[in-house]
Amino acid sequence: MILKQLLILGLFFSVSIVHSTETDTNKKFVKKNETLVYSKLLFRNSAKLQKQSLDWMKVHNNTDVVATLIYALRYVEDKDGEITSLLKKLTGENIGNEWFKWMLWQQAHPEIKPFDEFANFQSYIFKGIDPKFTTFIYPNVKHEIRLEEIAWGGVVKDGIPALTNPDLIKAGDADYLSDSEPVFGIEINGDVRAYPYRIMDWHEMFNDVIGGVPVSLAYCTLCGSGILFDTRVEGRVEPFVFGSSGFLYRSNKLMYDQETHSLWNQFTGRPVVGELTGSGIELKILPVVTTTWGEWKNRNPDTKVLSLNTGFLRDYIPGKAYSNYFNSPDLMFPAFVNDKRLDQKDRVFGLRVTGVEKAWPLTSFTGGKVINDRVGVLQLVLIGDAETRTVRAYRSEGRKFQKSGDKLNTIISDSEKWRVTETALIGPNEEKLSRLPGHIAYWFAWSGYLDKAEFYK
Repeated sequence: MILKQLLILGLFFSVSIVHSTETDTNKKFVKKNETLVYSKLLFRNSAKLQKQSLDWMKVHNNTDVVATLIYALRYVEDKDGEITSLLKKLTGENIGNEWFKWMLWQQAHPEIKPFDEFANFQSYIFKGIDPKFTTFIYPNVKHEIRLEEIAWGGVVKDGIPALTNPDLIKAGDADYLSDSEPVFGIEINGDVRAYPYRIMDWHEMFNDVIGGVPVSLAYCTLCGSGILFDTRVEGRVEPFVFGSSGFLYRSNKLMYDQETHSLWNQFTGRPVVGELTGSGIELKILPVVTTTWGEWKNRNPDTKVLSLNTGFLRDYIPGKAYSNYFNSPDLMFPAFVNDKRLDQKDRVFGLRVTGVEKAWPLTSFTGGKVINDRVGVLQLVLIGDAETRTVRAYRSEGRKFQKSGDKLNTIISDSEKWRVTETALIGPNEEKLSRLPGHIAYWFAWSGYLDKAEFYK
């Protein structure tokens, strides 16, 4: 796919910019046109242009080209090993010629900075894949993540199309669903809905209004997390509406808002590249549960559920989109995992409230468990079942709870039964303990973004 635009630019100035030595004139020209010189490395159909670019990098002998070389490993074949050889010389590492391994190395070495115009270089690359990518990454774009860690996810902008205000049907009409299938379950202000994984695997995002609240479910299949965000932000008239950019950061999707085209970290709900970077905006996280369709509709018989009539032609057979990935211990894209307390794709339930973050291994809920715990000064109770990947968390206000023996629909405190609902625990005198926001995720994603969070042992 690389790159018609680059080819035109390269032919324009390919006349004798660089060879194995530099004149003062060439040095000034190259310094002024670094993006164009480095971009020639990606000309797969011109060994001469590639050599010119590499020759200058050798003489330049600076680690600010390392990110450029790593990018090149993904898009061009290193036939003679020159790219790998130069990387070894500049970094002292003998990693081989695999882009994946070099990206992991780069993630672990933030001290290695790219040249000043690296955003320009990226923009040239990505424009050749999809011209719409230039709305995300462009010269002098603001950013709070390392641009060199942004990876193309293999699709164009909106190549994974978000569902916006999708059609829903009654539970009794959802004959396409089996009771064992996983769904995202949500209730807001009495509005109860289910969004099946078999559909969301293909769309990874919905924008909807539930119980009068505008929300987006940002589902990153690669990091196993579906996070429900309230898209209202104080000081703004309209809520945000999101889509999938086609880019990844440490194997996590970068979503974008349709107003400013800023890129947002799906895991943190923060804008990290573009106009809104540094704005201080962070979306509020709302409760969502992963459970089976059978369990959800039994608890919530009046639920609505996504219709198969999404407006898109997709094969919505369960597991069709990502079953190989879900069943593998390996990652599809590079993400540096430094915390080895769990394997990288072990699942955790992560609690996310302001100033409070903690992860519980999903295996802690094997067989169906009620766990009394605390995070900082916040006392809480978690009710979960590892088999269905279902965990709900509630404030406990110091009460101690235990199982009641009826499939976790109720739990017991001081011999009194409390009903487990989607919004609260409800006691015998209608006393309520509110639900807390949390979600399931793979360990590599949780530990990579929330490395200072508490951990349940």
